[in-house]
Amino acid sequence: MQVAQIIVDVPTRQTNNPYSYLIPESLEKQIQSGMRVQVPFGRRRVTGFVIGLSDKTSFDGKLKKISSLVDLSPVITPELLKLSEWMADKTFSFKISCLQTMLPGGMRTKFKKKLLATDQIRDTYPAIFHGQNEIDYDRQKFNNKTIAEILALRKSNQIKVHYELSSHAKPILSRAYKSKLNQQQIDHVLIDVQKRAVGQRRLLKMLYEQPSQTFLQSKLLHEGVGRQVLDTAVKQGWVTETQVRRIRNPFLQPVSKSYPLDLNEDQQTAVNRINNAIGKQTDTTFLLEGVTGSGKTEVYLQAMAHALSIGKTALMLVPEITLTPQIVGRIRSRFGDQVAMLHSAMSSGERYDEWQRINSGQAKVVVGVRSAIFAPLENIGLIIMDEEHDSSYKQSDTPRYQTRDVAKWRAAYNHCPVVLGSATPSLESRARAMKGVYQLIMLPHRFNNHALPHVSIVDMKDEMAHNRHILSKRLSNLITDRLEKHEQIILLLNRRGYSSFIMCRDCGYVPQCPNCDISLTMHKDTHTLNCHLCGHKEPIPTVCPKCHSKRIRHYGIGSQQLEEQVKDLFPTARVLRMDVDTTRKKGSHEAIINKFGAHKADILLGTQMIAKGLDFPEVTLVGVLNADSALQFPDFRSSERTFQLLTQVSGRSGRADKQGEVVIQTFNPDHYAIQLAKTQDYEKFYHTEMRIRHLGKYPPYYFTIKITGSSPSEKQTAYEMHQIAGFLRRYLTNKAIVLGPTPKTITRVNNRYFYQIIIKYRQEPKLKAALDDVLVKSQTKQQGGLLISIDNEPLDFM
Repeated sequence: MQVAQIIVDVPTRQTNNPYSYLIPESLEKQIQSGMRVQVPFGRRRVTGFVIGLSDKTSFDGKLKKISSLVDLSPVITPELLKLSEWMADKTFSFKISCLQTMLPGGMRTKFKKKLLATDQIRDTYPAIFHGQNEIDYDRQKFNNKTIAEILALRKSNQIKVHYELSSHAKPILSRAYKSKLNQQQIDHVLIDVQKRAVGQRRLLKMLYEQPSQTFLQSKLLHEGVGRQVLDTAVKQGWVTETQVRRIRNPFLQPVSKSYPLDLNEDQQTAVNRINNAIGKQTDTTFLLEGVTGSGKTEVYLQAMAHALSIGKTALMLVPEITLTPQIVGRIRSRFGDQVAMLHSAMSSGERYDEWQRINSGQAKVVVGVRSAIFAPLENIGLIIMDEEHDSSYKQSDTPRYQTRDVAKWRAAYNHCPVVLGSATPSLESRARAMKGVYQLIMLPHRFNNHALPHVSIVDMKDEMAHNRHILSKRLSNLITDRLEKHEQIILLLNRRGYSSFIMCRDCGYVPQCPNCDISLTMHKDTHTLNCHLCGHKEPIPTVCPKCHSKRIRHYGIGSQQLEEQVKDLFPTARVLRMDVDTTRKKGSHEAIINKFGAHKADILLGTQMIAKGLDFPEVTLVGVLNADSALQFPDFRSSERTFQLLTQVSGRSGRADKQGEVVIQTFNPDHYAIQLAKTQDYEKFYHTEMRIRHLGKYPPYYFTIKITGSSPSEKQTAYEMHQIAGFLRRYLTNKAIVLGPTPKTITRVNNRYFYQIIIKYRQEPKLKAALDDVLVKSQTKQQGGLLISIDNEPLDFM
């Protein structure tokens, strides 16, 4: 008897221990690890992942049988199966969540499976195909014997399986034609075709030269074979007309072939060290620290080329969707159709088609955001994380994985190096490099020795005394100067919307979100007040609902209002805005970047999505309008985030031959993060911040755990979190520091009340087991509305 070990998806009954199910005789030796199946669980059927097979089980009772197959081939590779075990343990989550996270969006939606067969197979198995080359795979219509035959055909590559998404995406079908004649028959036909029938003769010659080729109608039309010619060819029996699926192309713009650039001495040293690790198949972690504009991308490209040249694959991660078009364009220009892209702005169909290309081995290079770390690449030779410090690499929902850690795990599995690149590395990464855990590679100079931009700091306390405008006089003058020189400008305001809030001047009333403990943000374009946490919207009031006054005014400024003011001050300037509100539509990121890159706009303004990675040679001025925004948050990483953001956005200026200028507007001009960002002095910032972290007992000197509880009742949340804190203290030594439970900074979100516990520790041998116990027991509370999450090494304590 064959037994499958299956992780099932059962809310409130999740476990990392698999259940044993009997494999029906008809499916023996067909089921493989990594497939999904349907199994009976209690009175219902649930979906599960097969994670192992055996000939026996320790279960004493009668085993239930697998009901049916969801997949005809594995959707999780052996590597990713092992990764899911490590992730579940590392992130205090259940294995089923990890496995589901690894699937592309299209496979987590509803889909149909199609079986594609040749004419010979179709005729050999009439009971399956009923004379058709393509049929729906409906497991309800097939018995286990028939499914076993299908699996055998699939295993021997005699049929193909295609997943057709039934929601979010439809298959793209194109008309195509295939020859019914052999070359000798075509010779006979050509004798009878008149010379003036140019289209028919052209078609026959194409069929003669490529007798087994299936020709797309679009290609034939382009070659001068018209529709009437094709209709005639079908009637004459020369060709058969069919439909073929066309793989979706997520790349909006064509690219021209590019070639490796000459490297400077520092770059060449970096490439040599990385290539040496690739050749030796060592899982070394390199920290590539290079000032903005130092040519890190060229180092990545040449190292990737080396990996491909020895038969390996490569994976490159970027933190933001906005970076993807530019980075992908450069990589495609080097490696062509070998490149696949994965990010959340793609449709489910596009993501699944790209996943298929990767899984089949057609794509050798994958570029994408955080979730691309789970791409089913095999034989990986190099993994790159650009802007490794970025907070978007940490997953905010279960499983709360840090992409950097997953990358290092995959590198160890594949015996390949990881390159962590940044101008402003996270303190944790730099500390590991200083201890020799990572190998540090420095790029201290800009490419071609271009100078760093000149940075000036404007004290807005003094400025506001005689200038009430959001743009300081210095920044306004420099914008005018750059516009006259036909150079480009980037303005950063890290707050979207029109105004931070509105308030009644008479009674002080501020509209609050009915679901969250936060004021509503004014959006002028939609004439609404929006909650940026739960999505609630309501009309902008003209009369105060509390005192009925009409003296309603807006306060603070967002990117919408900045755009309006910039257009008023510089009416001839062409202005683009890039924030969450302007990039909701598919392709909008790329459209804005391409338009600005083609110099069809003079000023690009927006939130932090424009602060990093973008490379525009004509940008010679960057203005930061609210440098203090991150410093206002009560979080120990506030200074680090401020320094990183200011350094990154400053690096967008003067990347080519023209000298760059940066203006930082702040109410805290003497803060060390702002002063050191002015000179891009990472070394001094690192040592200053590390002293503060040591005094406060924060990472990287201490490990941290954040436990968050939420429910619709604040009383219930507070009570349960105090119970958990008391339970954990019994397992902790007196060296551990437990903070809380306390309400979160924003206590109520979407009508749920949030409390948290922070644990800071160095060595606590019993903590892991205690937290696992909390995780398992918390499931019994879910029906009462309580949700518990555990975040290992959180990025914030807010």
